[in-house]
Amino acid sequence: MSRPHLIPGPDHPITVQPAKERIVVRVGEKVVADTTDALALQEANYPVVYYIPLADVDRSQLQRTDHSTYCPYKGDASYYSIGDLNNVVWSYETPYPAVEPIAERVAFYTDKVELTVVEAQ
Repeated sequence: MSRPHLIPGPDHPITVQPAKERIVVRVGEKVVADTTDALALQEANYPVVYYIPLADVDRSQLQRTDHSTYCPYKGDASYYSIGDLNNVVWSYETPYPAVEPIAERVAFYTDKVELTVVEAQ
């Protein structure tokens, strides 16, 4: 069975733009990510999701899992755990062309980690 591949449009808009803010992600006292190079993905009327370059993530804290999901607008997502927080980080390693800039970046479930957005000065 083939999965649908949908293109963002007026009925389901998706924008990917450079974030103007600094994004810091912590789990407990540990900083997992710190960047001024995040991308802000706005999908329809969902909250903004920040995609952080892998270069700005402490990858030693990420453990890849077997979990995966599929989004008809973005493609296949792979997941990572941090300590006891299972599948708290995701990545679209080969995203669909409409969101290609999020490749080689990760996003975090903000209800599981502390994600701080620091306004640009």
